[in-house]
Amino acid sequence: MSVDAGQDTAQGAPQSGQPRTSLDTAAARNLATTTKSTPQMQGISSRWLLRVLPWVQVNAGTYRVNRRLSYAVGDGRVTFVKTGSEVRVIPQELGEIAALRSFKDNASLTALADRFVQREYAAGDVLAEAGQPADTVFLIAHGKVEKLGEGSYGEQTRLGVLADGDHFGEGALLSGDGTWDFTAKAGAATTVLALPREEVESLLERSAELRGHLDAYRSLPRQRANKRGEAEIELASGHHGEAELPGTFVDYEVKPREYELSVAQTVLRIHSRVADLYNEPMNQTEQQLKLTVEALRERQENELINNAEFGLLSNAEYDQRIQPHAGPPLPDDLDELISRRRGTRYLLAHPRAIAAFGRECTRLGLYPDPVEVLGSTVPAWRGVPLLSCNKIPISAARTSSIIAIRTGEDNQGVIGLNQTGLPDEFEPGLNVRFMGIDEKAIISYLVSTYFSAAVLVPDALGVLENVNVANWH
Repeated sequence: MSVDAGQDTAQGAPQSGQPRTSLDTAAARNLATTTKSTPQMQGISSRWLLRVLPWVQVNAGTYRVNRRLSYAVGDGRVTFVKTGSEVRVIPQELGEIAALRSFKDNASLTALADRFVQREYAAGDVLAEAGQPADTVFLIAHGKVEKLGEGSYGEQTRLGVLADGDHFGEGALLSGDGTWDFTAKAGAATTVLALPREEVESLLERSAELRGHLDAYRSLPRQRANKRGEAEIELASGHHGEAELPGTFVDYEVKPREYELSVAQTVLRIHSRVADLYNEPMNQTEQQLKLTVEALRERQENELINNAEFGLLSNAEYDQRIQPHAGPPLPDDLDELISRRRGTRYLLAHPRAIAAFGRECTRLGLYPDPVEVLGSTVPAWRGVPLLSCNKIPISAARTSSIIAIRTGEDNQGVIGLNQTGLPDEFEPGLNVRFMGIDEKAIISYLVSTYFSAAVLVPDALGVLENVNVANWH
């Protein structure tokens, strides 16, 4: 019985000791040319942010954002230290409260921080009730607090959601005479630090520095400002006859923010023997450089999202950050996010956050139409493209963020910053410079890309925070 060549063993030996009747494939491969792919890389993503940002040429390496003068109101977020189940506020972080901004007496801030009392609330518990005396400062260490009010017809309305780092009731630092104009209710298990008015009064008797600072804050003239906090431009309308017209001017920020180009770099090393001898059918230097550039572009997008100085997540103003109403990203949440700015151009979310939003739409029987962006079909909400960005982090609690941006310099939006025309430029804003050959015959190339991002006005960027991406129905 003849033996089929396809039944040979892996070593090419015939089975059952039968003689071979044709050339074995392992030997035949020695004479054949292997068809090869170029080197592949799993770490390449769609990098939508790099593709949709309009890039502005920055010739001097620095971009200055000039704005109308704005008055800071000190509504930043407070940071805490957690030891076991005990939570304490960092004393210097109390400067995020408007009345304590610019107060530098560390001893008084420490004494004030020590007077905060930790309180735990379950979902549904009331922290403050409308109409009752507003005599307590609340700092939210963890959890979610809903601000509830009364509508025109007596119905309950939701005014907003506060989360980790937010605070309310700072008026108790100045006076104990006010009343709450909303009801604060815990939307989940919540940990807060509370400072009663009597503790403030007790400290004021001992700290002349704090007493003087708060007295000075009360006497500050309240600058006329529009709803965005910008210096008002005086205008007149609806008048008749020879009414005297107001004089005005547009005030600018004295110290506008400047963005310096950041850099991502690496040194690519290739042995001269490899570069000289092993270049068929593919050039080794080109393939090494191609994958290095891909890795640099991935790092560039990661920095544009997460960098502490210019990253989008860090630069969103606190009044442009909102919390989900129920945990997962609901259509209502995206509606609120989009409505916070004129002309929202793109939404950016982690793929798992996009999937979570899709599940909520399916549950509600909603099937949004996709849109086309740069030749690709992508999901959308209200006609705004929902773009995938795996650089947006997912926390250990399985929560993430969704970013909304308006783009363009002419549109007062978010822009990318780079510089083209670099020496030895390989791609726009990226150059490859020969560094020499060392005594071990290693060729070195310095690969660099220069970039940053700027938010021209605060409402160009918004973030829906703490969305649950692990919800299943």
